[in-house]
Amino acid sequence: MAPSVAIIGAGFGGLCMGIRLRAAGITSFTIFEKAGGVGGTWRDNTYPGAACDVPSHLYSYSFEQARGWTRRFPRQPEILAYLEHCADKYRLRRHLRLNTEVTAAAFDEERGCWRVTTAGGQQESFDVVVTGVGQLNRPHLPEIPGMPDFAGTAFHSARWDHGHDLAGRRVAVIGNGSSAAQLIPRVAAAAGHLDVYQRTPSWVIPKPDGPYGPVLRPAFRWLPGLLAADRQRIFRFMEGLIYPVIVDGWSRPLVTRRAREHLRRQVPDPALRARLTPGYPIGCKRIVIDSDFYPALTRPNVDLVTTPIARVVPEGIETADGTVRAADTIVYATGFRTTEFLAPVEVTGRGGRPLAEVWKDGAEAYLGMAVPNFPNLFMLYGPNTNLGHSSIVLMIESQVRYIMGCLPLLSARGPMEVRPESLDAWRAALDRAMARTVWEAGCRSWYKNASGRVTNNWPGPVATYRRITRRPRPEAYTYG
Repeated sequence: MAPSVAIIGAGFGGLCMGIRLRAAGITSFTIFEKAGGVGGTWRDNTYPGAACDVPSHLYSYSFEQARGWTRRFPRQPEILAYLEHCADKYRLRRHLRLNTEVTAAAFDEERGCWRVTTAGGQQESFDVVVTGVGQLNRPHLPEIPGMPDFAGTAFHSARWDHGHDLAGRRVAVIGNGSSAAQLIPRVAAAAGHLDVYQRTPSWVIPKPDGPYGPVLRPAFRWLPGLLAADRQRIFRFMEGLIYPVIVDGWSRPLVTRRAREHLRRQVPDPALRARLTPGYPIGCKRIVIDSDFYPALTRPNVDLVTTPIARVVPEGIETADGTVRAADTIVYATGFRTTEFLAPVEVTGRGGRPLAEVWKDGAEAYLGMAVPNFPNLFMLYGPNTNLGHSSIVLMIESQVRYIMGCLPLLSARGPMEVRPESLDAWRAALDRAMARTVWEAGCRSWYKNASGRVTNNWPGPVATYRRITRRPRPEAYTYG
């Protein structure tokens, strides 16, 4: 008898899990989604210029390679349309429970199953829980004194207020990461004046974007071999050139030089250039891939503010030197609460122990997917599975394949729970690999928790992760 499966989240991970379950003939699953539609972060992030920094042909499922991308790098509407297409083509709509937020999941030791509770108070039982809530789904707002006192309009970039017209306004954007770099050029073109508040500069390299022309686009659509070859080319480029940047390989000086040249060409003012030059090695924080960000900062209606923010006041923002800069709109492009995995869902394992307590010193999971004392609980895009150099879709597919390999084991032997010693060995291997990475260079980033431990990123090549998750090792688990 096929196990019943609760999938939490309807982004790339949750949809992939549902597709693979259906392909295996398993229809006893429900995809819980707190929002009114599929898409995850690509449904939520609709700010001007929202796009992916992974090339289009690598940013889709291997079994459903999108042939109709219009550009070399996909934009948010196309990615969302692709996920909607997948939900329809693979008949997932009947399994979706939209506008249904999961608030708790508790393992029932007596019955050997999970009790899943929703915000409406309903409870359902499942044999297996698979979380696909992602790492970029809960906006992070900085703790700046006076934020509630602001008299104008303020919102996070992931909750864009499309009803608020920026034309002619005095806007403040706080942040300069990937999302900020995408939206700042669009805001600068509309606003009367824009202040960009930068705490730490980002390394920026040019984005070789552009539309697929009248020859390439139909060629990719009608010649599947050409699309597959381009996908493989991109994958090898990411693994061979970009990954070595992370581990102090041969390409780090090359990419650093490329970033410095990009800055020098696009920012002629040496004083501004100096403020935009990072003081940490490239790759320590996520590299921004964008060709419009620097030119936007040189516009006459844009100021880059590097003096620390002291407080928000009703009429704008006061910096540490006592200057009050007027603003009627504040955009917080300040990222996400990335290290609070699975929050705010209350997950409880054997003995009534909360997962939040287990993870109080930092989230960790065997292969990024399983935790001792939490039987039949699997995570997609869990701890230490984010990438700094390639497509997360590749990691998700590897995890889904692994979980599908676990289902026959737990069906035959009873609830499966990863052994503590398996997690210990995994942690030791991660620590050894992490010590070789640029993420240990000391800079602050969303890859790390408050204590400085890298809890989000995978420190190896994608090919290595795909190999070690090709199939589960039954001896890594206990059963029953």
